[in-house]
Amino acid sequence: MPKRILITGAGGFIGGFLVEEALRRGYETWAGVRASTSRAYLTDERIHFVDLTFADKAKLKSQLTEGDTFDGGRRWDIIVHNLGVTKCRDSADFERINYGYVKNFSEALIETGTVPDQFILMSSLGAWGAGDERRYTPIRPDDEPHPDTLYGRSKLKAERFLQSLPDFPYVFMRPTGVYGPRERDYYLMMKSIKAGFDFSVGYRRQLLTFIYVKDLVKAVFLAADKGVKRRGYFLSDGGVYTSSQFRRYVARELHKGVVVPVRVPLFLLKAVCYVAGFLAGIFGTSSTLNRDKYRIMKQRNWVCDTTAAREELGFVPDYPLERGVAEAVAWYRREGWL
Repeated sequence: MPKRILITGAGGFIGGFLVEEALRRGYETWAGVRASTSRAYLTDERIHFVDLTFADKAKLKSQLTEGDTFDGGRRWDIIVHNLGVTKCRDSADFERINYGYVKNFSEALIETGTVPDQFILMSSLGAWGAGDERRYTPIRPDDEPHPDTLYGRSKLKAERFLQSLPDFPYVFMRPTGVYGPRERDYYLMMKSIKAGFDFSVGYRRQLLTFIYVKDLVKAVFLAADKGVKRRGYFLSDGGVYTSSQFRRYVARELHKGVVVPVRVPLFLLKAVCYVAGFLAGIFGTSSTLNRDKYRIMKQRNWVCDTTAAREELGFVPDYPLERGVAEAVAWYRREGWL
């Protein structure tokens, strides 16, 4: 009998790739999506859909024990909790969703006796805060976390809560910047490069790290295969890059001969982000540029130590940035995005 896996946030960028890999591996695959969520990349007829009410623990407990979700009393063997927000209209939503939903879900699982063998939480390198910006040493798992964004704090709070639960089988995935087909933030950078301009911020040296979405998915299923529990992993492709390297790779794939680099001073970026966030609040929308985004973009050191993933999971990335950008750009062009 195939293992059952639930992937929450399945309608999002990373979630769709997680679902595809679970199906490829023969799992009985459940996609957690809201009724209003697009299912454009969730068309396989083998997918089982479920809309869990994470905001209400009582309703969630009922959903976990009634209806056809748990036919025959079966539970999910693996849960990949990929649901979360990186930007939102109300700043309180970071904690409400990224922490509160995790708390409700884990408590509901415990109280209904449906705890899976593994609960894999999609966290973030941002939960550790800014790296060493003097010597540029890698961010390490044993460093004291000091997140300086609402997003990072909410992710760390979720981690700390799960760690407080005795014997709860958590696994934390803490990727650096994730890019690939269907993603929209790095896509905007590629779109700008196609237009002939590449914007970067600040004048001090900045070291960047990336992970291609398929490599992140690979790490998740390596953790599932290994059956690890109560562990956390920083994830990147192992390379260290600059914004100019990213620009060159994208420009080459777009056959763009001339791209003008535009370096934006931090004080100007801060002003733009704060104004954009303020206006978004007035109009009841979310903005890509906001206070949290400013703190993320000004960070100078995103290098992280991925030793644990390599040694414990056997994680060896397949996509260095050059290869990942080539595949991503090809997809964006094929789909008419670029």
